[in-house]
Amino acid sequence: MEPTKSERENFWNAKTYAFITDNTKPAIKWAISELKNRGKNVYVIDLSDKLEPGSLRKVSELPAGLDHAVLGVTKTDPGDLIPGLKEKGISKIWLHWNTETEKALAACKAEGLECMTEQCPMMYLGSGLSIHGMHRAIAKMTGKY
Repeated sequence: MEPTKSERENFWNAKTYAFITDNTKPAIKWAISELKNRGKNVYVIDLSDKLEPGSLRKVSELPAGLDHAVLGVTKTDPGDLIPGLKEKGISKIWLHWNTETEKALAACKAEGLECMTEQCPMMYLGSGLSIHGMHRAIAKMTGKY
């Protein structure tokens, strides 16, 4: 079932997040920065060739007890990462816009995880007059927010 607007908005009310990136989706960096600016705890798994300082390399390095994860990867199928996230306690997954794969959706369903799809995190986290604000306004006008 497709999540409601409030479920998408409420996804960003958690205190701690795990992000998995391969640096192919620029909005992931912006979302991480925005959440840190809001005082959230953010763990980043960097699957790119150039590891960002302070980043983790594998899902297994995450602490246990996390609940929310955002996946923004295109070099690997996000579906390969979902069972490991479930083992760490993740129950809510946000698959960044244009990274949803059949394998990822099937893995979320098989693991009984809530799965947000078809949206960029910054449409919900961005503010003011920006590309994200314009994206949000267009999405609201077209009923896709």
